Amino acid sequence: MAKEIILTRGDITDMDVDAIVNAANNDLKLGAGVAGAIRRKGGPSIQEECDRIGRIPVGEAAVTGGGQLKARYVIHAASMSLGGSTTEESLRSSTRNSLLRARERGLKSIAFPAIGAGIGGFSIRRCAEIMMGEVRQFLQQPTSLGKIYFVLFGEDTYRVFNTVYGEMMEGQ
Repeated sequence: MAKEIILTRGDITDMDVDAIVNAANNDLKLGAGVAGAIRRKGGPSIQEECDRIGRIPVGEAAVTGGGQLKARYVIHAASMSLGGSTTEESLRSSTRNSLLRARERGLKSIAFPAIGAGIGGFSIRRCAEIMMGEVRQFLQQPTSLGKIYFVLFGEDTYRVFNTVYGEMMEGQ
């Protein structure tokens, strides 16, 4: 299967993929931002599963069902502690661990938001560089994943990710 990185502007909760990634805190509390949208559209079963999993280390990722979303799973990428902020290392680790959770389940498609670039306070450009760098590195290994989407909510975020993607493609 061909491996593709696809950038799109929109609402990640509308994606019809095997898994969407939640920009999570390590307490797995679905509060605001992407997590809030997942909680509202996916229904209470996602938070209930998160509560059963409990706290995970910052930089890790946990998997729940997708509830009422089109996606079968939600991968919760814990890039920060509750009330904290995202760091380069936590973003790198949580992105990598999200990809590993997808590979462990044999998933073919996954959609990422700009993790940490909202509530986490992380630079959008640096977020794009780190996340796309991790994805490109991951795709050099054997994996079931064929399509990796970056679903970006705002026009500015989409434009920055698109610029970084173009620069990465030129540098191959």
